[in-house]
Amino acid sequence: MSIEKMNRRSFLQTSTMLGVGSLVGASALLSACKEGNQLTPLKQPGDFYVPELPDKAIDGKELKVGVIGCGGRGSGAVYNLLDAANGIKVTALGDVFADRVEGLRDKLKTKYNQEVPAEGCFVGFDAYKQVIDSGVDMVILTTPPVFRPLHFQYATQKGKHSFLEKPIAVDSKGYRTIMAAAKQAQAKNLSVVTGTQRHHQRPYVEANKLIQAGYIGEITGGNVYWNQNMLWYRKREKGWSDMEWMIRDWVNWKWLSGDHIVEQHVHNIDVFLWMSGLKVAKATGFGSRQRRITGDQYDNFSVDYEMENGVHLHSMCRQLDGCSNTIGEIIQGTKGSWNSFNHEIKDLQGNVIWKYDEEAAKAEFQQHNPYVLEHVDWVNHIRKGTAHDEATECAISSLVGVMGRESAYKGSTITWDEISQSELNYLPENPVLGPMDMSAHQVEVPGKEQK
Repeated sequence: MSIEKMNRRSFLQTSTMLGVGSLVGASALLSACKEGNQLTPLKQPGDFYVPELPDKAIDGKELKVGVIGCGGRGSGAVYNLLDAANGIKVTALGDVFADRVEGLRDKLKTKYNQEVPAEGCFVGFDAYKQVIDSGVDMVILTTPPVFRPLHFQYATQKGKHSFLEKPIAVDSKGYRTIMAAAKQAQAKNLSVVTGTQRHHQRPYVEANKLIQAGYIGEITGGNVYWNQNMLWYRKREKGWSDMEWMIRDWVNWKWLSGDHIVEQHVHNIDVFLWMSGLKVAKATGFGSRQRRITGDQYDNFSVDYEMENGVHLHSMCRQLDGCSNTIGEIIQGTKGSWNSFNHEIKDLQGNVIWKYDEEAAKAEFQQHNPYVLEHVDWVNHIRKGTAHDEATECAISSLVGVMGRESAYKGSTITWDEISQSELNYLPENPVLGPMDMSAHQVEVPGKEQK
């Protein structure tokens, strides 16, 4: 149906089918009805996943949850879960460090009146097995990302529903482990949700519906950004072994975090891949380090991703104090563009034809925190008994970040086939809290030295 032939009744019927309703702003979209415009959907309704996002998960049987990785993100994730659903009982905690376990245990008792028994608290590199084997129904996996594939693999083998904080792979072997475990999870009818919370953020979900309906046309390119001040770091304290220091300072070490293009910028890369539906063919990138205080990561990356159909995505991320900052995504199409900065769609003349209606959303819903809503979706799938897989999509996005990182480290173009088949593996075979060969953790220098 051409837009100029779409009357108000047929528009509202289409809106209802897409599930956009009052949040779209019918008058704004109707103002886009210009002669000659033709809506050609990228995907039909039902061919792409749209989460149900009620304020709270449905009630049902009590679910026992274990947390593996009890630092800041693990604490935040379990709080989000408890806010998302009734009938959740935290019964097990695991971490490499006892102080992390005790810290979260105390907070759960104070904040949520949830008392985790001493026999449900586990410490060490094998704590993940003990948590998973303790009788839990679901696990929150929030250790440093290098351990995510191993933990997800074991949880899936044991039939547990998993929440995987992003990124879910920092190397090629981890990617393949995740992909295999995700297939096994689907076969076991498990619910798996990842920490790419924009998939459960109301304005992103509404925009994606319209992009798939064809409102910006065929995708022709995009720009994604995560430029901010440097994240936290930990100076080495007396008595810390090499391994303990690195894990406590994990966000600054590439083997633990994947570098910030993977650990953080994966959010933005993932948005483009999710909404465009395009597949990356190769990456050409560069980066550098100027001011980072600890670790062996870069401070910035710039990557040109070429899709299989020839469309290009520019990816930019930086963690440097005192520089211009911006975080968000732009997707360009043949009929217009969408951006997350203002959550709006513009036509090719720059006219805003849709803008997310925050006031309408506030009137319809009370819960708008995507970190909570992703857990609402997780619990709903578990209690309905329906399989759900976000691991596959997130694994691909994570490896696309790895692809850009390796291109910048090496100074060469990297293809998807090369990175997906690579033997790259950052996970130590038998990690212990002791000395490390620190000479193996040096800042990468691309290219060849001048003679």
